Amino acid sequence: MRGIISAGGYVPFRRLQRAEIAKTFGSGGGKGTRAVASYDEDSTTMAVEAGRACLASVDVKPSSLWFATTSPAYLDKTNATAVHAALRLDRSALAFDAVGSVRSAMAALVAAGESRKPSLAVAGDVRVGRPGSADEAAGGDAAAALLWGDDSDAPLLPEFVAYAGVTEEFVDRWRVPGDVGSKLWEERFGETKYLPLAAEALKTVLGYAGIEADAVDALVVAGLHERACAAAAKASGVAVEKVVDRLADTVGNPGAAQPFLLLAHALERATPGQTIVLLVLSDGADAMVLRTTEAIASYVPHQTVSAQIMAGAPVTYGRYLSWRGLLPVEPPRRPEP
Repeated sequence: MRGIISAGGYVPFRRLQRAEIAKTFGSGGGKGTRAVASYDEDSTTMAVEAGRACLASVDVKPSSLWFATTSPAYLDKTNATAVHAALRLDRSALAFDAVGSVRSAMAALVAAGESRKPSLAVAGDVRVGRPGSADEAAGGDAAAALLWGDDSDAPLLPEFVAYAGVTEEFVDRWRVPGDVGSKLWEERFGETKYLPLAAEALKTVLGYAGIEADAVDALVVAGLHERACAAAAKASGVAVEKVVDRLADTVGNPGAAQPFLLLAHALERATPGQTIVLLVLSDGADAMVLRTTEAIASYVPHQTVSAQIMAGAPVTYGRYLSWRGLLPVEPPRRPEP
């Protein structure tokens, strides 16, 4: 039997109050905060922190590592190898990138799940939008890791039950290399495309699992199209109180890291015998059913997502812009080399 044997999340310490954006531009922003990676953090360093948190809870060495991100620190170089090195994995352990879109996270998750040996799926993202844009305010920076294995490797927290995915090509969001932020199509267009895909994937995976929507104890819905995610959750048939908080008001949307982070957050609160469904909307729809075991009752995360959210401290909007390279500032005064 295969499933997830450990999970770990990483939420950067700094928080940007969205109201600070409106104070600068006179509009935009919104309520709550978004998590902000510091000047010396990127998707790779955050992935390392999430991986460390995940592996600290079990005495299992992964034989492969899959790293998903939409904001890779490097091109023409495998970013996963840096995560591999920092986690001190064996040289024989494979390391691969899955980059470019939010759906890359599901690619990493499925690849790790289908491995015959312990495999680590990690996702980390630094979400940047044009100053004053909705993407800037709604985004967030974070990382999370999920360690897959067999029940012979370690006790399964949730066991894998079923997976289903559907793919369709349409353009609701795009960003070419070098662009600061994404370009978006009309929100209603994306919603009309995603809702049927979400319904199809959810119906298929619940059929594979042999259950109805009212048997779902926790529904995790992830994706960059906020309106479509909210509508898909509402139309799912799952009771509203069983839909997992998307952490929009505290962390923001960390892109490729969101599915893993929300799933790790859900596992922290789960009890034995619960059915958890992960639904991801990105260039189609992916759905996965997991069922918690008795081991979840004794599961103690290295550091909970909730505790990291509570521990955050503010950062000014000006400093955030300078950290992201969107506001040139006076460099340190020192002699030229």
